[in-house]
Amino acid sequence: MSKPDKSEGNPPEQGVSRRDFLKKGALAVASLTAAGYILKQDFIKKVFLESPNDSIFTSKTQITLGKWSRKALYHTSRGGLVECSLCPNECRLDVGGRGICRSRVNVNGVLYTLSYGNPCSVNIDPIEKKPLYHFLPETKAFSIATGGCNLRCKFCQNWEIAQTNPEDLKTYEMPPEKLVENVLTAKSRDSLVKSIAYTYSEPTAFYDYMLDSSKLAKSKGIRNTVITAGYINEEPLKELCSHVHAIKVDLKGFNESFYRDVCGAELSEVLKAIKTIHGEKGVWLEIVNLVVPTLNDDLGEIQSMCEWVYENVGPDVPLHFSRFHPDYKLKNLPPTPAQTLIKAREKAVEAGLHYVYVGNLATEKGGNTYCPRDGTLCVERKGYIVKNHLKDGKCPTCGTKISGIWI
Repeated sequence: MSKPDKSEGNPPEQGVSRRDFLKKGALAVASLTAAGYILKQDFIKKVFLESPNDSIFTSKTQITLGKWSRKALYHTSRGGLVECSLCPNECRLDVGGRGICRSRVNVNGVLYTLSYGNPCSVNIDPIEKKPLYHFLPETKAFSIATGGCNLRCKFCQNWEIAQTNPEDLKTYEMPPEKLVENVLTAKSRDSLVKSIAYTYSEPTAFYDYMLDSSKLAKSKGIRNTVITAGYINEEPLKELCSHVHAIKVDLKGFNESFYRDVCGAELSEVLKAIKTIHGEKGVWLEIVNLVVPTLNDDLGEIQSMCEWVYENVGPDVPLHFSRFHPDYKLKNLPPTPAQTLIKAREKAVEAGLHYVYVGNLATEKGGNTYCPRDGTLCVERKGYIVKNHLKDGKCPTCGTKISGIWI
């Protein structure tokens, strides 16, 4: 992956605070990028008569199916038009059309996925890198991604693959059978490899591939983890939950304007997905909030988010605050100040959350797991170096159960 540029913006105008200047500049970039999309949507709404919310995406470029491309799940067809129901974008595609996710296409009136059996990124990572702190600590995840994403986050840290069509990337030939075979081989060489992580870009964009791989992996005793923005409809999410073991959701902010202007999504749909995941038995949930200076770092808003987490999924779902670094279309913003992350963690603890972490920044307590009853240090983390002091998943001092999947 390329390193972020260290370019700086122009100095603030007189009478405008640096914070306001940076925020206005960032939103201006986001607005310019979205302008063409909005104009296209307005035009589409005029030509499609049934509903002002309908949209048809067409393409003049001929689409060539890949070797492993196959008919996609979750859609309906009407003549040559297909309506995708995988995520809240619910793209309506004419023949030759491509969805917002870049991976679902209409070929002769049939919806296909281009992201199947062709990962562009394959690595073995510490599970803590995802981050998943309460799921099989000290183990490793065989991690894969394909090109594409159904969001348009201006701060995307993996934009080189997430914001690229799958067929435009160098890929590996790895259908589900080969993927599972590779994981088992890796596991035979390193017993710490316990799971597959569908990660890096956005797994919803390669849903069919992830689902089939998860089914096969689960049957072979391999755990499945999903690292996602949570922008997916309820029915496909519930089907996925029946085959995976842990899901980490990026809750990118806590106001609709931020989600729409900076991420190209709807907050309400992500909150719905988080509650759905939490309600599914056998699936461990963790939440990450990337704190972006001037855009989603208001402490009052962060407090509201923490209170929502407490009230809707309870105190035992881990919440991670992650440090932003300038990337993609928000290179004009500075990294998140350390004090902002520390204060965000304090707000979460005040709201009653038991397990709150700070990521991408070394802090005294932000990486450790403490017993919510007596404060005992239960799991110590320094980067990806982990010391697990739990005894059968319980506090070594008072015996309180620490929520998570530990073995």
